[in-house]
Amino acid sequence: MKPISPKPVDPVRKRRPARVEALASLPLFFPLKGRKVVLAGGTDAAAWKAELLTAAGAHVHVFAEKLDETFSALLSTGSVSGRFTHHQRPWAPRDFDHAAVAIADAVSDGEAQAFYCAARGAGIPVNVIDKPAFCDFQFGSIVNRSPVVIGISTDGAAPILGQAIRRRIETLLPASLQDWAVLARKVRAKVLSQLTAGAERRRFWERFTDLAFSGRETGEMAESGALEPLFREASQVSAGRVTIVGAGPGDAEHLTLKAMRTLQSADVILFDDRVDDTVLELARREAKRMLVGRNGDGYETEDTIGDRMVRLARQGKHVVHLKSGDLSSSGEVETDLQRLREAGIPTSVVPGVAIAPYSASQRDGGLRFDDVAVG
Repeated sequence: MKPISPKPVDPVRKRRPARVEALASLPLFFPLKGRKVVLAGGTDAAAWKAELLTAAGAHVHVFAEKLDETFSALLSTGSVSGRFTHHQRPWAPRDFDHAAVAIADAVSDGEAQAFYCAARGAGIPVNVIDKPAFCDFQFGSIVNRSPVVIGISTDGAAPILGQAIRRRIETLLPASLQDWAVLARKVRAKVLSQLTAGAERRRFWERFTDLAFSGRETGEMAESGALEPLFREASQVSAGRVTIVGAGPGDAEHLTLKAMRTLQSADVILFDDRVDDTVLELARREAKRMLVGRNGDGYETEDTIGDRMVRLARQGKHVVHLKSGDLSSSGEVETDLQRLREAGIPTSVVPGVAIAPYSASQRDGGLRFDDVAVG
């Protein structure tokens, strides 16, 4: 079967052709260390933006005749990274020279428009606080494990929701992740020099990431040689492997964390027609997606699918077979495992969320997972 990415059109419903859903805005990460930023206004809101900008290493030029108490205290304390220069006067067009970004807290639309036009005239991206009509970009909620930084945006529609998402993500990320990211920066040059581009480097970083999320502390791993086994394993020729992943009812909300990590390491993903597009969007972008089983050309047997998995694994691929439903009650899984083991293919199983049994009439008429209970 010819691979189709990400999902083809099948008889049940139309599949979306894009790997990435529509974006309200493009998330970018903009380095500001040592760069000039123009900030107009001495309010508490402007102070928060100033603190954020200097945390990124910016040199923030503050134009305000009067500073609120919060802003005065911030300038007295200083920043953990960047620095401030306070100009006790209104901004002028010349102040935008050589600036990277311009921010303002404007009282009126007229004041906002004047600042916006001046910044745009200087070719500088601009944000006027709480005035979307005068913004080239917006600030979102941040999860800070620098150098790991996660930005969350609701495109201005629901800032409180963005903050709630940030709190949820904070609970999922180990406190040691920041140290692992720092360690990754230290060993990056060695990875580039000792491991070839592609599979070797990816195997190293996949194992490194497993350690980062294992709860272990970094300690002196780089200096003590504790990472050397990862380099040796990564440089070994991979014989390929197969992971059978339970997709549960078939949508992303019921996917386990281990299943998501597995999708991120896949070279090829085989999926059935009940797996939702949102699940495939969690996979590594470079992975090939292949619809198996029922499709527009007919029905593919389990033997044919098994032959495909063996063939792909022998090419050195990590093959992920996404199967909807409950793997624990699937005889097909046992058949697949036996076939793969007989072929000498390393195999593992990631169980999915179980679903309640359904009636014969549902089976004959085509099961809709929206109607089943999740257990």
